[in-house]
Parts: sequence; C-alpha cells; structure tokens
Amino acid sequence: MFASPRYLVALALQGAHPRSEVARPWPPVPVPRAHEVVNATVYPSGLSSDSSLQHQAHFLDFRNPSSLALHPSLLRLFQLERETDALVNFQHYSIQLPPFYESSSQVLHVEALQQLTDLVRSHPSWSAAHLAVELGIRECFHHSHIISCANSRENEEGCTPLHLACRKGDGEILAELVQYCHAQMDVTDNNGETAFHYAVQGDNSQVLQLLGKNASAGLNRVNNQGQTPLHLACQMGKEEMVRVLLLCNARCNIVGPSGYPIHAAMKFSHKGCAEMIISMDSSQIHSKDPRYGASPLHWAKNAEMARMLLKRGCDVNGTSSSGNTALHVAVMRNRLDCVMALLTYGANANARGEHGNTPLHLAMSKDNVEMIKALIVFGAEVDTPNDLGETPAFIASKISKLVTRKTLLTLLKNVGADHRLPLTQGAPSEQCSTATHHSLFSQERSQPPPISLNNLELQDIMHISRARKPAFILSSMRDEKRTHDHLLCLDGGGVKGLVIIQLLIAIEKASGVATKDLFDWVAGTSTGGILALAILHSKSMAYMRSVYFRMKDEVFRGSRPYESGPLEEFLKREFGEHTKMTDVKKPKVMLTGTLSDRQPAELHLFRNYEAPECVREPRFSQNINLKPPTQPSEQLVWRAARSSGAAPTYFRPNGRFLDGGLLANNPTLDAMTEIHEYNQDMIRKGQEGKVKKLSIVVSLGTGRSPQVPVTCVDVFRPSNPWELAKTVFGAKELGKMVVDCCTDPDGRAVDRARAWCEMVGIQYFRLNPQLGTDIMLDEVSDTVLVNALWETEVYIYEHREQFQKLIQLLLSP
Repeated sequence: MFASPRYLVALALQGAHPRSEVARPWPPVPVPRAHEVVNATVYPSGLSSDSSLQHQAHFLDFRNPSSLALHPSLLRLFQLERETDALVNFQHYSIQLPPFYESSSQVLHVEALQQLTDLVRSHPSWSAAHLAVELGIRECFHHSHIISCANSRENEEGCTPLHLACRKGDGEILAELVQYCHAQMDVTDNNGETAFHYAVQGDNSQVLQLLGKNASAGLNRVNNQGQTPLHLACQMGKEEMVRVLLLCNARCNIVGPSGYPIHAAMKFSHKGCAEMIISMDSSQIHSKDPRYGASPLHWAKNAEMARMLLKRGCDVNGTSSSGNTALHVAVMRNRLDCVMALLTYGANANARGEHGNTPLHLAMSKDNVEMIKALIVFGAEVDTPNDLGETPAFIASKISKLVTRKTLLTLLKNVGADHRLPLTQGAPSEQCSTATHHSLFSQERSQPPPISLNNLELQDIMHISRARKPAFILSSMRDEKRTHDHLLCLDGGGVKGLVIIQLLIAIEKASGVATKDLFDWVAGTSTGGILALAILHSKSMAYMRSVYFRMKDEVFRGSRPYESGPLEEFLKREFGEHTKMTDVKKPKVMLTGTLSDRQPAELHLFRNYEAPECVREPRFSQNINLKPPTQPSEQLVWRAARSSGAAPTYFRPNGRFLDGGLLANNPTLDAMTEIHEYNQDMIRKGQEGKVKKLSIVVSLGTGRSPQVPVTCVDVFRPSNPWELAKTVFGAKELGKMVVDCCTDPDGRAVDRARAWCEMVGIQYFRLNPQLGTDIMLDEVSDTVLVNALWETEVYIYEHREQFQKLIQLLLSP
C-alpha cells in the first residue's frame, strides 16, 4: 500500500452504484453486484483494441485520463506505485482469476473477491486449486484448470490442495477433491507429511474419517521426524483423532523418534490417547522404545499416567536397556507422586539399576527428603552398596548440598544406616559384606560379636532360627511343637492401620515367618479387623501396605459421611464376594462390632470358629425380640469387615452394626476374655487336650497422637455473647474429649491388659509409635502418611531390643 499510488488493477463494471469500496483507501469507486460485471476485453496501458494480448482484468495508468474515462465504473483489486510491479501482478491475476469467475458467480461478491485477491497476493506460488481450497467455493472444483492442479505441490511447503483442505478441516471441499479431482492421499509435503498428518493437526475428526474411507499408504507413512499421523495425534493429545485413526487401522507398532505411539502419549501425558491404544492393542503396554529400551511406564511423568498402566498389568519392575526400572527413572526425575504410585503397586525399592545403584542411591543426590523417606518406608535398604561400593549414606555425605546433608545423614542414622567411606573398587570384601548387609535392628556395624544369649544381633537370631528350622517347617510343625498360644491384637484407626502394617512387616522380616504362622489368635477392630482378615487369608503385609495407599483414594472421596460403595467393593475384591468366615480355620480370628439395634449397645465378635457357649446369666432379660447374630458358617467375610469398620460420621451403619471401636477400639482385653471362655467351654465339653495356655500377647496400635492442652470444656447457659462463644467452644472440645475417651486404645486400656498378663504370667508387648501430628482416620495425603510410617521406622529401630526379645519368644517352640 502506498501513499500516492499511480497504477491500479481492476475489473470493469457496468453502471455505477454508490456503495462502499472493496477495501482499498482510494477515491470512491462504486462496488458491483454479481450480475453487473462486464466480461469485456480490457487493455493494458499503451495497447490498442486490436492487440493480441487480451485479459479479463484491467491495468489502468492514472497518468492517462483516457483509461479512466474508458470505464467509469470499476472494482479496484489493488494498487501499486511502480509500473513494473503492476505489470507482473497483472499477468499473474490474468491467469489465476478466470477459472474462478468462470465456474462460480460467488466469486464476484465483494467479500469473496476481496479474499481471493488477498490470497493471490499473499500466496503467489499457490496453484488455482490451492486458492480454491482456501476460498471454499465447491463449484470451482469442477473447472478443468483447477482439476488439473489437484495434486500440485508447487508452493513453499510442498503441500497439495488436499493437505490444505485437511488442515482447514473442510470436509465438503475434501470430498470434492477426492471424488471429482481424484486427489492422491499419499502425496507428501516437504516435511514428508501426508494429508493424514494435516488432518490430525486440524480440529475436525470428520475430515480424518473421510480420508480413512479409502485405503491409503499415507495413513501409516512417517514424516521427516519419523512420526506417523498416530504419533502426531498422541503427541498433541487429540483423543478423537487417535480413536478415528485406530478405527481406520492405523498401526500401533511403527517406531518413531520417541518409540511407538504409546510412548509419545506417555511422554506428553495424554492419558486418553494411551488408553485407546492399549484397548486396541494390549501388547503395546509392554513395548520397548528403540533408544532406551524403556517401557511406557518408564515414560510416565505423573501418578495418574503410571496408575493407568499399572492397573492394566504393566510390569512395575521391568527394566530398560541400562537396567533401570521405572522407579529409578521417577527418582532421577524427582517425581514424588510417580514414585509413590510405583511403590504402592509393588515396585522393588531395592532394584539394582545402572552402575548397581538402587533408587535410594539416586534419591540421595536429589536432596528430596520426602522421597528418601518414602523409599525407606517401602523397604529400601539403607546400607546396600553400588558397584563402586558406595552406600546411600555415603552418597548423601558426598553429594548432597550443605544445607540438607546433615538432615539426610540424621534421617539415615535414625534407622541405623552406616555412612562410612566406601572400599576401593574391586570385588566386595568380606568386611564390605558384613558392614553393608545387616538388619535395621543391628546395634553394631562392624564384625558381629560372638553369638551369645546375652549379646545376640537380631540378624543372627534370624540366621540361626532359619538354619535350625526352615520357615516352612516352622509353619507345618506349629501345632505339634508349640505348647502355648500366641495372641495378636490390632487396634482401630482408619487409614492409620498403615502403622500396624509397618510394624507387622518388621516382625515378618526379622522372623522370616509369615504373621499367620506366628500367632494362633488374631483380634482386630475396624481397620485392625480388615488386617486380621488379611492375615487369615495369607495376604502379605507388604501387599496390604500398597493396597491401603491405593484404597484411601478410592474410599475417602467427597465429604463425610462417605459413600459405602467403594469400601464395600474394595472388601469384596480383596476377600471375595461369597467367602464365609469359616472357610479358613487357622489362625482363629475375631473382629469386634457394635450391635446398635438395642440400648445399651452390645459388643459382638465376628468369628471364624464356633462361639463358646455362655453359661453365665444374661445381662438383660430377653423380653424383646431381637434378631440373633449370623452364624460364623453363614457370615460373609466382607460384611464382617464392613460391620467392624462402620465408623460413625465416616460411613453409614452396616445394617444394625456400628464400628467396633465404639466399645473395643483396643480389643486386647476382649480377646483375652474370649480365649478364656473358649478354653473353659472346651474343658466343659471334655476336650482338655485342645486347650493351650496363652503365653504371648502382642498388641499393635495405629500411632499415638501428641497430647495438646485444652483451654475450656465448660458448657453452661450463657448470659452474653462472649459467654455464648465460650460455651460453643467448650461444647466442641467436650464432645471431642468424650469421643476420644470412648475410643482411646491407649492409657488405662493398655495398663489393664499389661497388669492382667503379668498376673497370669503372660508376656505382653505393646507396640505403638508416638506420632508427631494428629492424623485423621480419613487422611489421604501421601506425604502425611509416609511421615507417619517414617516415625514408625524410627520407633522400630529405637526399640530394636524389644523387637529382638519378641522375635526370640515367637520363634521359641
């Protein structure tokens, strides 16, 4: 555009009408209606009417007034200052314009002509077919000249009109190109992309469907970056495009720069795209990319993507070409949420990857305290050396930043780590083996002292007991050799049952025997009841730890009271929908529940054995009709667990049952009473041979909350606003105190149980770590729960002598 133009390219018009210009700032020139255009021959400046050069466009020289007078009514196309430029453009327009106004009158509308003019000027290399696609007038594609240009690649990008139609998302134009112009779908542009690549980058999936109706090699062709249309769709996160491509039989097994299409979906965290690929070809979940030999799980960047793969059966411990697992990669990338997802699905925290490094070795260089805690909580060995003989503690002292080094070393010291300097490179010596492979309960880090009953490391106890009697022999000989019974009692506490799980894992690891084979009686309340059933059904505690971390997000959704459906589905999934309590006989298990269909409420025990006959006088006269409890042989396991865990305000009652924690949050005394009544019943029935004296009682808690001061519990009739506020606050604190007192599993309940055991010569162990914060029953934060388990690990190490004594007694015949 110039301030003083001298040359104009225009169309001649018949008649003048006072309307606005096309869009060029020039003295008013009338604008035509479609039928007013005159297709007369017009002459460039200096040519006569008999010239052989004839064009259906006008080149007017404003220096020649006679040329203006020749056509008093004009439609101006554009204006230029230099004559040479005007002549060049005039020649170009004289070729490009005729096919359009010859095939469609729509081109003669002001808006269309303006658009066409701009297109010709802005894309001088485009063919008439390219212009027709962008103009979007279907009739133009029936013109012979435009049909001849249908596969033209003469432009900067090397794209065909079909490419443009796909990018634009115009299905009608695409149909014209394919049906009337016979456009080829496998032609590539300068970047090696076909029409399918362009369609994927657009927003109209119907265009892709139209392309897919005809078989074409372009569907699976790779561009210059090695990407098929499916790779590109996965990278861009276009789920609908992925769906259409898969329905058109796009191949999932073509390797691209990031691997297969599923790797692209994982790399860019597009869950829906990955799910559709797996649904179409389930083998893709195990595919390895060519560069790293990594599975899709290695490429997961967040917990949601990782869980999606793990739920579909992806190998959580699969390795890449370097030997690293997905957990190694997540730690290296400092992705805590992904680390937690992998750990809760069974990732091996001690897997050795490249250079013999475990995930804990790698975590030390990241200075991420929460990640280090999570790995150790899930079983990472703190003194395992890598190929250079370096332990995680040594790496922390060598690499970590000064501000966090002391913190990390203190963390490791709290669980018994050794951060001495590594040995020189070479084969591990006997000293290295001794120094780095030990139990968390070991008090010394040098060569173990001579074995004696008074100075015996827990690892040595484990070794001797295993050498003397393998675990399977201990299990099979339990009834024949053990002369006394062992009782395990598990408190209630919601998701804090993870603390119990961590304690049981430590006991199993130290003893080398499953919990089921260490105890003859197991009693549980609420979450403790669920764990008691897990023990009964031979579920490992490591598995239950993972299940609890996954279950909390399913069950504790929304606001209280929570929907019971997710909890019930979880219980059915874990224990079976039709499994009965008596289907598994050993060990004997009892779960506490509260019968709430009467006042006062009564404690009920769900058993996997026949209840002992009661010979004492009933507490209440039976003058009302109450439904008798379901017999153990008919009691469904999942219903028993649901009834024991129906915590008021958290879940609705399960029929007539409320949470057993209302009457027996610490079930120790009730379990001991039940065992005594059971033995007395056996004696009355003449089966004294089945009676065994209780010798060990182990009571596990869900963590002790810190004690905090209470300022006011006074509830009275207020006489002013200040007293009203004080009364409300006091009522709130009093209500909380009443609930805490009713459900307190510690305090006098523990003192009474300990005193009872001491009076009758029973060994009593109460294991319950002190927690730094008050954790709610429905806590869902991974960080909060990992910290609770970390405090449990520290507790285990600090009380290693007590654990040592307990293991000795449990393994004794």
